[in-house]
Amino acid sequence: MNILLVEDEPAVRTGTEQFLRQRGFTVITATSGEEALDKFAGADVIVLDIMLPGMSGIEVLHQIRQTSDVPVLMLTALHDEPTQVASFDELADDYMSKPFSLVILEKRIKALLRRQQSVKKTLWQRGLASVDFAAYQGFYDDTDAHLKPKEVQLLKLLVDNPNMVWSRQAIIDKLWRDDEVPFDRVIDVYIKNLRKKLHLDCIVTVKGVGYRYEES
Repeated sequence: MNILLVEDEPAVRTGTEQFLRQRGFTVITATSGEEALDKFAGADVIVLDIMLPGMSGIEVLHQIRQTSDVPVLMLTALHDEPTQVASFDELADDYMSKPFSLVILEKRIKALLRRQQSVKKTLWQRGLASVDFAAYQGFYDDTDAHLKPKEVQLLKLLVDNPNMVWSRQAIIDKLWRDDEVPFDRVIDVYIKNLRKKLHLDCIVTVKGVGYRYEES
């Protein structure tokens, strides 16, 4: 996992970087807000000091939130409540005061990564199509696609198993109870609906077998 560490104090930056590298993380460092904005793309978590030269960490976070929901953990030597409130007002995900435990920092980074992965599992996007599997809602170009529950379940089954070929019977066995088994051609209708409602070309027909989801 890629960690962007934004810290201008050399001793804190070097010690934290070395510790995180030893724990298996890939660490990118920045010493100013401007440098952080140039480097944050691709980071899985950002550890962001508030008191930076020039642009403050709060300002950096504000800029990041214009385009990204990457998890951000704020670091600061300031212990006042307004600073913490300002961090969370700008949608910080966590906050630690200096001096801090490197072990606890690692635990908090891993917690943010777990939370992010959990969100990604319920939210899916492909081009202009997006589906919230937890809410059973789908949209195309921000317009409700009016997906049926079984259509959502079928798409999730395919998305969760990329490049795996599913026969109609295997899909039925996975998504339907024994007392509500439909005709296998119902699967074709659901696939057709998903392609039409979400304008998808990533659900591929494997002739004579079934369907598979192609990752981009």
